[in-house]
Amino acid sequence: MTQATFEQLVEVSLTVNGERVDARVPAGRHVVDFLRLDLGLTGAHAGCEHGVCGACTLQIDGEIVRGCLVLAAQLDGAEIWTIEGVTDSKEIADLQDNFVERNALQCGFCTPGMIFAARDILTRHEGVPSRADIREHISGNYCRCTGYEAIVDAIETTARVRSSEQEGTE
Repeated sequence: MTQATFEQLVEVSLTVNGERVDARVPAGRHVVDFLRLDLGLTGAHAGCEHGVCGACTLQIDGEIVRGCLVLAAQLDGAEIWTIEGVTDSKEIADLQDNFVERNALQCGFCTPGMIFAARDILTRHEGVPSRADIREHISGNYCRCTGYEAIVDAIETTARVRSSEQEGTE
């Protein structure tokens, strides 16, 4: 690809956090950069830019993905949820509260991606996942501050509370 190819503008129409967005994006711009630079949604971070660290994790069409590995031009018709969108919806308020209570975040750089990984296992797993299952599920998200135990504690606590609340409504 030439530099001109990366600079070519591509029209996309997508839904971001429940709102329709029509934009012209450079063909070579990754979705994490599109969200940050064009839409001002700075929750997802560009870390390694190789899909390894998980700092850019977000949800596209129901799946968590690395925003540094997907081009915005590929997303015509897609539905994207960022940490800002799921925070505003209050659906993860309990998870965020448990991260704070257990000191599962320190510098905060990995936290949005880690929250998406946590949200994903809590959504997909029925009941309370084992600590091993939680560790496996978040293994693609690096944290250099916490040592992971507090993160696993926060996710496990959220799962236990949600599970007991569901049992109480049945």
